Amino acid sequence: MVAAASPDLFTELDGAVDRLPRRDAQILRQVTDLFLSNVDRLRESQVGAFDGLLVPLIGRIEARALVHLSEALSTIDRAPCETIRKLAFHDDPLVAAPVLKNSNRLSENDLVEIAKTRSQQHLLAICGRETLNEALTDALMRLGDVSVSNALARNAGARFSECGYATLVGRAERDESLAEKLGLRLDIPSNLLRELLARATDIVRARFLTAPRPVMKKVQGSSSGLAEQIGVKIDYTQAQNQVVALSRSGKLNDPTVNRFAVRGEYIHVVAALSLLTDVKIEAIEPLIESDRLYGLIVACKAARLNWSTTRMIINNRPHCPPATQREYDQGQAVFETLLLSVSQWTIRFGADRIAAKAI
Repeated sequence: MVAAASPDLFTELDGAVDRLPRRDAQILRQVTDLFLSNVDRLRESQVGAFDGLLVPLIGRIEARALVHLSEALSTIDRAPCETIRKLAFHDDPLVAAPVLKNSNRLSENDLVEIAKTRSQQHLLAICGRETLNEALTDALMRLGDVSVSNALARNAGARFSECGYATLVGRAERDESLAEKLGLRLDIPSNLLRELLARATDIVRARFLTAPRPVMKKVQGSSSGLAEQIGVKIDYTQAQNQVVALSRSGKLNDPTVNRFAVRGEYIHVVAALSLLTDVKIEAIEPLIESDRLYGLIVACKAARLNWSTTRMIINNRPHCPPATQREYDQGQAVFETLLLSVSQWTIRFGADRIAAKAI
């Protein structure tokens, strides 16, 4: 059983109250340190005693001194509730930001009210929370500017309603940075991903289709590249010679590449995609990695492969976590939306950048 806080602790608090008018900032530091050193021993009612001291102090002390208090309390699960609310509603965003980003003592109603009544910097701080539900993201988008939209799209822990996602996709038409962030999200609905692709410029489309995406599941101990996965430097010479021969005989087609994938012959898959897209091996090889799903799909489209073969290549990648149904749906949306000419331009546009990262 956790021991109760000693009577001496509250004697110290009473003494601090008596000295408040003379040394507010110094007392604030002392009381903060006192709370942090005893928080694990306090009952909830005792935590409230610190509210009675800290809340009046916050109203009298300059913002610079309050930043330390906000930072110190922001990650404490049992921080004084009214103190946290007072800091969160503070007009200075530097004071409010730490608790807005991290404190679990703020309710959804608190956060919505802050979004309605405080600055865009306050909204940006809320966007940095580890998780955000749909009602809160809807409110933030309704009240926030373009920076808020970008911050929300960048936050993997943010959840959006269908209406919220539609709003973001609409704004992305005028904001290339937002379009790139949305295209990399794992939870964007397939129909809205199609719309995003249709509206994006070729440059933006190329950027997010060849960029690494977050991976939904990690395989412990998995390596980053195909060469590293099998533990040796790969010599593609034989595979290249074989796919060239198949191409000359008219047999380098969907059934052949599909068989390569089913058999796990990914040296041949890479060689085939390189030949069919006229892109260097060094640019194709990294696309087999878990986070290169879109880039691999673009390469398959540019190689004139069908979706069935593309899915088989995705499904059998060595040492990669299996794609989720949502990822397959999004991947098919990308595949079916892209024109052949756009996919060929995209894979060539991104080839140099992909190859540079692989070196």
